[in-house]
Amino acid sequence: MKVVFLQDVNGVANGGDVKEVKNGFARNYLIPKNMAAPATPNNLLQIKKLQNQASTTRIKRLEDLKELAEAIDGTVVKIDMRAGSNEQLYGSVTGTMVADLVSEITGRTIDRQIVQLDNPIRKLGVFPIPIRLHPDISAIVQVIVHETGSDPDLLEISDDQDSDVEIEASIVVDSEAGNEEESSTGATEESESIEKVS
Repeated sequence: MKVVFLQDVNGVANGGDVKEVKNGFARNYLIPKNMAAPATPNNLLQIKKLQNQASTTRIKRLEDLKELAEAIDGTVVKIDMRAGSNEQLYGSVTGTMVADLVSEITGRTIDRQIVQLDNPIRKLGVFPIPIRLHPDISAIVQVIVHETGSDPDLLEISDDQDSDVEIEASIVVDSEAGNEEESSTGATEESESIEKVS
């Protein structure tokens, strides 16, 4: 079925585009949600108007996403988890948990699908997690995973040491995969020596 898109549909088409789509997709999703309309002669006459409206909406949406990125960038999320003596968590921290906590802290709705956490976190530590709001717009939140009953501020790192945060996070992930790396930080060396003793 040929349809005229009334608005942008991510990964499918922009507002004002005329495209051939599957009948079921058009009838069950696009048309009922008012995202597209059948490509009738009357609807085709409105393409220019639809393109202008979609362009205006797109610009406004990008501005809103930039504002959201600024609001959540640098947010610190503290998650307390039970852990063993080797800093391995009993359970894991997922993208859904991060999204829910960032939403709660900032008062902005964050979808779990835009949290760029490829694998659940299974170790204690500080992790910079990207939030990808748009292909060109993202923000970083600091996730501090600390043991239940411990002070999360002991793991907190100031903004001028962001590079150290990334190094620690990569060491935690690498050691989890069995590729332990030496670190220049005393805290990591100490945890490694504890692991060897235990």
